[in-house]
Parts: sequence; structure tokens; C-alpha cells
Amino acid sequence: MSDPSHEQLTQDQYDRLAEELAELEGPRRKAVVEAIAVARAHGDLSENFEYHAAKNEQGLLERRITILRSRLQNAEVIDEAAAAASGVVTVGAVVELEREDGERMTVELSSVGGVSPESPVGRAIVGRAEGDDVEVEAPRGAWKARIVSIRRSA
Repeated sequence: MSDPSHEQLTQDQYDRLAEELAELEGPRRKAVVEAIAVARAHGDLSENFEYHAAKNEQGLLERRITILRSRLQNAEVIDEAAAAASGVVTVGAVVELEREDGERMTVELSSVGGVSPESPVGRAIVGRAEGDDVEVEAPRGAWKARIVSIRRSA
């Protein structure tokens, strides 16, 4: 990564996070505010489970909104054509690995619904090319694999 404070994303990954943020800030936030108002109308707030549940949901929602805003603000959208031409594993790459025990696995390098670049597998494969041998330092023990192929997600 070029700047550790910036999360690298493909344009598609950035757009998916932006869509989630728009949903949370719009319809989801409105629904939570309405749920709080309805629960408040039931009276005594000290023993009102619906009110406390709705307030808890609001807190979780606002935290997720804060996290998404920060991620988007600090995101670095990568040049996918340059990444594909580089021949090495970058964010957005779909990588096929063959473990030394013969097991094959395919992972997408993405912090949006894939294997994070900061994970043990992500750290082992970022910047590596097809045919490279890698060692993954995982919590349950290290294992070795070879990068069989690298392609871009569709």
C-alpha cells in the first residue's frame, strides 16, 4: 500500500461502501428514529424495552455510519488497469493458491467482502506474482502455498 492510513479499494468496492452508507443514512436512520418515537409514546422509558432496543440499534447504526464515512474519506481508489498490467497481487485480484498439501483455494483480495490485505493470507500474497511460493503466518500455524493464477474480479 502506498500510504498506510489509506485503504486501497477498487472502484466497485468503493461504490458498494458508498451505497451502504447512503442506505444507512437515509431509510435505515429514518426507520430507527420512527421506532424510537413509537416506543417513546408507550410511556415510562425506564422499563420500556422497545425504547431501549431502538436506542441501542440507533447507537450501532450511527457507529457503522461513522466507520463507513471514515473508510470512504480515507480510501484510495486504485487504477485497475495498472494493477492488472503489473502482474502482481493487488487489491481486487482473485488469486488461486495451491497449498503444499495439494489443496487449492481461490481468494479475492478485498477488505469489502473478501480476504483483507491485512490478514495473514493477504499479507503473504500482496505484491507477489504467479508461480511465487508464499508462507502464510496464520494463528493456527504457518503453511506454504504457490500462487497458481492471478486475475481481476469481474
